[in-house]
Amino acid sequence: NEGCRRRNHRIGLLPEGAIQLVCGSVGDLLDQLSEQDVVTFTGSANTGQALKNHPTLLANSVPFTMEADSLNCAILGESVNEEDPEFQLFVKEVVREMTAKAGQKCTAIRRIIVPQTLIEKVSEALKSRLAKIIPGDPALEQVRLGALVSADQARDVGAKVEMLCEEATIIAGGDRNMTLAGLTHNSGAFYPATLLRCDQPLTSSAVHSVEAFGPVATLMPYHSLDEAVELARMGKGSLVGSIFTADDQEARAMVLGAGAWHGRMLIINNDCAGESTGHGAPLANLIHGGPGRAGGGEELGGARAIKHYMQRTAIQGSPTTMMAITREYHRGAKEIHDDVHPFKKYFEALQIGETLVTHRRTVTEADIVNFGCVSGDHFYAHFDEIAAKDSFFGQRVAHGYFVISAAAGMFVHPAPGPVIANYGLENLRFVEPVPAGTTIQCKLTVKRKIKKAQRGDEKPNGVVVWAVEVTNQNGGAVAVYDILTLVERLEA
Repeated sequence: NEGCRRRNHRIGLLPEGAIQLVCGSVGDLLDQLSEQDVVTFTGSANTGQALKNHPTLLANSVPFTMEADSLNCAILGESVNEEDPEFQLFVKEVVREMTAKAGQKCTAIRRIIVPQTLIEKVSEALKSRLAKIIPGDPALEQVRLGALVSADQARDVGAKVEMLCEEATIIAGGDRNMTLAGLTHNSGAFYPATLLRCDQPLTSSAVHSVEAFGPVATLMPYHSLDEAVELARMGKGSLVGSIFTADDQEARAMVLGAGAWHGRMLIINNDCAGESTGHGAPLANLIHGGPGRAGGGEELGGARAIKHYMQRTAIQGSPTTMMAITREYHRGAKEIHDDVHPFKKYFEALQIGETLVTHRRTVTEADIVNFGCVSGDHFYAHFDEIAAKDSFFGQRVAHGYFVISAAAGMFVHPAPGPVIANYGLENLRFVEPVPAGTTIQCKLTVKRKIKKAQRGDEKPNGVVVWAVEVTNQNGGAVAVYDILTLVERLEA
């Protein structure tokens, strides 16, 4: 972490003072927090609860997001057989999650939930694979299990295993007098990969509440999918649960049954295993966090992740005032009209609220027929007089895409100019049908401007979002949408 922070500081990735790394006690740091601060915590549930109830955080209503340890589970589907690829994928993933980073991960698998009919097979497969795990110096190629963060942590794991042994039995590992590859003595921080088995999980509590934060997991059976779901829920809130099955209906039942107790659920089968990031590695655009014991917080989740660090304030005012504050056009705001066509203006010259009202055009029978023939869209509402009369529309109507194509023909300036390209279309709604004989008109308004960073030798440009409203002869909207155009900038 320190090396990463030093590198980020050296290359100027973040503004000066944006991040500080403190290794050790933070003293009275929490006492200095104000109502404009935010605390995000990752660690044990007990420590998180203590911090969450800090007097300063409570007094100043400091937002607190917690991502805590949890009793994450992996479930082997009821439909899986020993010969199925999902069986081997399950065994491999469980062992990997037990041993990666010596099991010191908040997302590590702690509860292994398998069908009663397969528990012996799973047990033997896990023991066989764990027996091949070599502990020792992680610098050595053959080593797959390193030390815990400290000797104290190893002692804590040992104490938690003793608590688990009140309800479960050690079936692999557990002996701390192990041989360490590349090391002449045990510093006390090593703990063996340890597999326990609990045969009565529904009437047990420790296996669902005590987390040994190391290479430790407990195997437990279920007799039905409902029972598997109940066992998953007994963790009282987890960061992640994974399901290994090729039966999509089985996966659906377990996700719907246990999803509310998990921040993330991963379904793995032979089709997706090759590209899966695995049980313990959420993608950046996925929520990382979980309900209940897992802390009730959220991290990652793409753009939504930053909302935890922002104050959201509602603003009320007239549309024109709102436009001035937000730098975005709001319907009903004062419009700016100019004799110069907006497509002849560079990015800098366009003003939010600048509006073009086009000429009118009457839609004809020929328009409908020609568009249908060109597009190949001969839907009955456009071509079958009898069926259209009996339909929702009551008569033949123009294609919706003809309407927006005709609108483009009305507002586009055909000559070369600063507008480089159409960049896309958003939020399209066809509000009213347009039968032959309807006269349409278009209003084009600069809604928002987004300056783009220049890339390579391309012309400097920005995205202009235009609010488009197509109306009929009665002034009623028939289509509304936003179009995006790339517009050249004068300034680099």
